[in-house]
Amino acid sequence: MTTTSDARTFPDDFVWGSATASYQIEGGATEGGRGPSIWDTFSHTPGKTLNGDTGDVADDHYHRWPEDVEHIKNLGLGAYRLSIAWPRVQPGGTGDFNAEGIRFYSDLLDALLAAGVKPVVTLYHWDLPQELEDAGGWANRATAEAFAVYARRMAEELGDRVDVWTTLNEPWCSSLLGYASGVHAPGVTDAATALAAIHHLNLAHGLAVTAIRDVLGESAKTSITLNLHVVRADDPSSDADLEAKRKADEIANESFLGPLLEGAYPAGLLKRTASVTDWSFVRDGDLELIRQPLGVLGVNYYSTARVRAWSGEGERQQADGHKDSAGSPWIGAEDIEFLPQPGPHTAMGWNIEPAGLTDLLLELHERYPDLPMMVTENGAAFDDEVTETDGVKRVHDPRRVQYLHDHVEALGRARDKGADVRGYFAWSLLDNFEWAYGYDRRFGIIRVDYDTQERTWKDSAHWYRRLATTGVLPEVTEAGPR
Repeated sequence: MTTTSDARTFPDDFVWGSATASYQIEGGATEGGRGPSIWDTFSHTPGKTLNGDTGDVADDHYHRWPEDVEHIKNLGLGAYRLSIAWPRVQPGGTGDFNAEGIRFYSDLLDALLAAGVKPVVTLYHWDLPQELEDAGGWANRATAEAFAVYARRMAEELGDRVDVWTTLNEPWCSSLLGYASGVHAPGVTDAATALAAIHHLNLAHGLAVTAIRDVLGESAKTSITLNLHVVRADDPSSDADLEAKRKADEIANESFLGPLLEGAYPAGLLKRTASVTDWSFVRDGDLELIRQPLGVLGVNYYSTARVRAWSGEGERQQADGHKDSAGSPWIGAEDIEFLPQPGPHTAMGWNIEPAGLTDLLLELHERYPDLPMMVTENGAAFDDEVTETDGVKRVHDPRRVQYLHDHVEALGRARDKGADVRGYFAWSLLDNFEWAYGYDRRFGIIRVDYDTQERTWKDSAHWYRRLATTGVLPEVTEAGPR
């Protein structure tokens, strides 16, 4: 590999990884004692997913995991971020646990450790057991309490084989896309229900951290992963646009950062949503339970947003990067609008702005200087070019290589200014079921042929291997096999 003397370098202990989620890759939906999840129900409901796609088979990781571990090893990754499917290990979300499901994850962790890869385990990446949803889902306090029981059992079963315990992935999506806009499972469109879900997800995190530390001790490294929104005011000199940004920040970011790290919900959000709910689901002592010490904060980043105050005239623009719906995730911020972002854009329609990642990491560092961070998801969906010469397949994805390069450089700039960022996880290891977009959007650095389940390294995988094995940021042109 050729590098220049000023090439971006990272320390030897910086963690390079990749990430997946259980429902997006596993398949085996009715095998091994697994119970149904809200995403099974949602994806099997006509009209909810693109082309009616489901995660029934996905990448068939449930059967092909040894091959996937070998790919992880060959990529030279130091860590792999996976999620446990709650309904695979406890089909109903309460009651009996499933030994076969637990063994699946136990074997997977053993194989990762044998390959020299540290497991970063997410306990909840959106596949809630359907029985819990039938009893009220995340709007029901009992779901948070059940989550703590599940977390305790996983700590007992998997123990110190887990390097980082992440309680929740993107609770903003679970609550506001799941219960307010309804574009994610379970497909509910009720603002009061969504606000209750926010609190009970926060509570679930606090209860789970407490349970894990009860089992494994205070040294257990616990985490949560948040998809914090980088929201910019359309006119930074306009008080009205700055107020629009504040409203968006409070429902998108502060409704989680506040209770998790500061022990309070934002006063502005409580006031603006008083007509929706009285927040009586927040009980005495809850905020103390939620505010637990974190070993590391997981940060997911893909794009930015631009907002302004809505005049009330004409159609309100809603270019927030999410699917259109009769409901809005922006509870308490109905008088703001999201403006289309200038390109370039990914296949998701999301703008590409690496500087937003630098800004986000530095803002978090300034607020919480003693809290280490990891970028737990970052990546892009593009329409890949597949070629075949003499029976050898190649997948050329220069835009993804450029995207990864520029965002790793952006992370490096944040580190240069003092941000304590200790790892980076490319999303995603594999092309997979992209939620309501089905199999139409490909984020993987490894291509999956969904008809044959054949895995093919894209140019971005070869590029990422160079980065992971050397700690030196390769040039964009250094993509493809060598």
